[in-house]
Amino acid sequence: MTPTKGLKKTLTPFMLWGLGVGYVISGMYFGWNLGLEKGGTGGMAIATLVIMLMYITFTFSYAELACAIPKAGGVFDYANRAMGENIGFIAGIAQIVEFILAPPAIAFAIGAYFNAFYPQVPILTSAISIYFIFTALNVYGVKAAASFEVIITVFAVGELLLFSGLALPKFEMVNLTHHALPNGWSGVFAAIPFAIWFFLGIEGIANVAEETKNPQRDISRGFGWAIFTLAILCVLVFIGATGIAGWEAIVYKNGLSGETSDSPLPLALAKITGNNHLMYHLLITVGLFGLVASFHGLILAAGRSTYEMGRVHHIPSFLGKISPRFHTPANALIGNMLIGILALLSGKTSEIIIVSVFGALTLYIISMISIMILRKREPELPRPFRLRFYPLFPIIALVIATISIIAMFIFNPKLGLIYCSILVVTFLLYRTIKSEDK
Repeated sequence: MTPTKGLKKTLTPFMLWGLGVGYVISGMYFGWNLGLEKGGTGGMAIATLVIMLMYITFTFSYAELACAIPKAGGVFDYANRAMGENIGFIAGIAQIVEFILAPPAIAFAIGAYFNAFYPQVPILTSAISIYFIFTALNVYGVKAAASFEVIITVFAVGELLLFSGLALPKFEMVNLTHHALPNGWSGVFAAIPFAIWFFLGIEGIANVAEETKNPQRDISRGFGWAIFTLAILCVLVFIGATGIAGWEAIVYKNGLSGETSDSPLPLALAKITGNNHLMYHLLITVGLFGLVASFHGLILAAGRSTYEMGRVHHIPSFLGKISPRFHTPANALIGNMLIGILALLSGKTSEIIIVSVFGALTLYIISMISIMILRKREPELPRPFRLRFYPLFPIIALVIATISIIAMFIFNPKLGLIYCSILVVTFLLYRTIKSEDK
C-alpha cells in the first residue's frame, strides 16, 4: 500500500496551545533581562507593553490567515497568494532566518545549564547533543513531538507561576521605579529586540496547520489561548523579578555592573531564599524545561517552514520531501540542524538572536500587508475565523513592527546589513535559478 504523501493530521487545540506557549516560553527565563541594561525598568516596560500590543493584534490577524490558508509554509504561503512569488520568497526566507537562528541561542543556554550541574561536560558538547536528540524526536513523528512539548510546557508554566508566588509578596515599588530610565527614550527603542524575545516564535502555530485535525476551527483557539497565557506570564515575571531588588540585580552577575547574566529568575530568587534553598534549586532544574520547550518547538516549526519552501522548489527540492516512513519533513529538519550547529559554533549568541528578530519583524510586516490585500482582492475566500477588529488590528501590528525594525536598524546597523545581505543573496540565487528553468 502506498504511504500517504502528506503530513499527518494529529494535532488538537490543547496541543496547539502547548506548541504556541512552548515556542515562546524560554523568553521568560532568559534574555529579556538584557533589555533592562538598555532601557531600565521604565524603558523596558514601555517597550514590552508596546510589543505586547503588537503581538496581540498580530496573533489574531495571523490566525485569520492561518485558518483561511492552512499550509505548513505559514507567511510564505500567505504572501505568495497576496503579493506574488517574489515577495512570498522573501517572506519565506525571513521566516526561515527567524526559526533557524533562534534555537542556537537557546541551545547554548541549555548547555550552560548542564555545565552548571556537570562542569566536566563542555557547553558546546551538550548544546550539539540536544540538537541531535530533538531533531530525531521531530523526525520520528509530530504527535510524539507535540505531546512531549505539551508536557514540558505545562511544567515550565507551573514553574513561572511558582516563581511569581514567591517573588510578588516581596515586591517593592521603589525597586521598580529606581533608575527607571537610565538612557532616556533612546533606551526604549534599544530595548525593543529584548521585548520581542518575550514573545518571539508564537507564529509557529501556523506552520503546523496541515497537521491539525480541524485547522479551520482549532488554529484560532490555539493562538488565542497561547497569547493570553503568555501575556499574563510576561507581566508576572517582569514585575516579580524586577521588584525584588531593582533591575541591576537581575542583569549583572554581581548585582551592580560588569558581566551580564542569562539567568534573571535565579538571581531574583536568590535574593529571597539564598542559593542553597530547595526552591532555588527547583527553579534552576525546572527552568531547563522552559528552555527545552522553546528549543524543541522552534525546531518543529522551522522544519515545516523549510519543507514548504523546498516543496515548491524555492530552495533545494530535497528539503521538501516527506519521509515515507515517518510522514515528517525529515530532510528539512536535518538541514536546519546542520545550519543551527554552524551558527552555534560561531559563539555569537546575542547577535544571532538579533538577526532572528529581524526575520520575525519582516514576517510580521509582510503578513499584515497580506491580510489587507486578501481581504480586498479575495472577499469570497472562506475565512472560518474572521478577525473581528479589522482593519484596526493588522494596522496596529504593521505600524509597531515597522517602527521596531527601523529602530533595530538604527541600533544594530552591522547586523541589519548582514540580515539584508542574506535576503538579497538568496533572492538573487532564486531569480537566477528561475530564469534558467525558463
